[in-house]
Amino acid sequence: MLEWTSSVWSKLMGPYGSGADVPVFLQQLTQEYDQEMADELFQEYLFHQNTIYTVTYAAVPYLVHIACSTEDLKVQCELFITCGIIEASRDHNEAAPFPATWMELAEHIGASTCTDIYSEYLKAIRKIALLGPEVLAYATHALENHVEKRYILSANAAYQGLYTLANMLLTFTMGDEYVVTCPKCKEEMYLWPNEDDTCIQAFTQDPVFNEEQNAHTIIPTTKFSNREQKILQEQAQAIDEDKLIRHLPYLAGKIDCPSCHTTIQIWPSLLSLFE
Repeated sequence: MLEWTSSVWSKLMGPYGSGADVPVFLQQLTQEYDQEMADELFQEYLFHQNTIYTVTYAAVPYLVHIACSTEDLKVQCELFITCGIIEASRDHNEAAPFPATWMELAEHIGASTCTDIYSEYLKAIRKIALLGPEVLAYATHALENHVEKRYILSANAAYQGLYTLANMLLTFTMGDEYVVTCPKCKEEMYLWPNEDDTCIQAFTQDPVFNEEQNAHTIIPTTKFSNREQKILQEQAQAIDEDKLIRHLPYLAGKIDCPSCHTTIQIWPSLLSLFE
């Protein structure tokens, strides 16, 4: 890991310029974990406006170290989610020694230093991924909110390399609306649960702004054929994310497009937004 005192921190970039302040946060969190401080670090320095930065990569190994060292399962769960969101959002070309966007950075700190930072990041992600079973077990018994459980499922998907699935879950964390585009006519459909949340229906316009419109029927699948669907079903059942369990057959189902009447499979259209 990059040493606290390294001058490289000041050359790494965050949302407001230099990442020089980040090691101060990391050192304090390592000594005594505080959730408010961790949230500030994540939201203001590492993932500001849903964007990751070069300093983010250098910080993650420290967060993973805390997650793997703590006996506080809630802290472990929070950091599992935090690092999972970052992993879902990064450049995923692992064949390269470091992301192509770092070329300018490499001119300042050297290509070998960039390679070391990126390698340490990847090593840390592989390490925290091993906490998946423990975090899922914790979520089953300790979490009741389906949104928190969906964040865990998203992080776990990212650690397994299922990045489109991870980002789909991150985008639709509430589970109260999904958006797909018909591959034939390119028109959008808005997928909403019905009033008692027993099924999902499709609308041609966002129901928030147009309540007076007809709902279109989605035919749910009776068998999950896709690897991502099977994994998601198993893990949603494992942590009792009941809302997603109800929705998944419809997200993996089919519909006659309300605009062009072509029969389409919803799942590939849903995930294509995140490829």
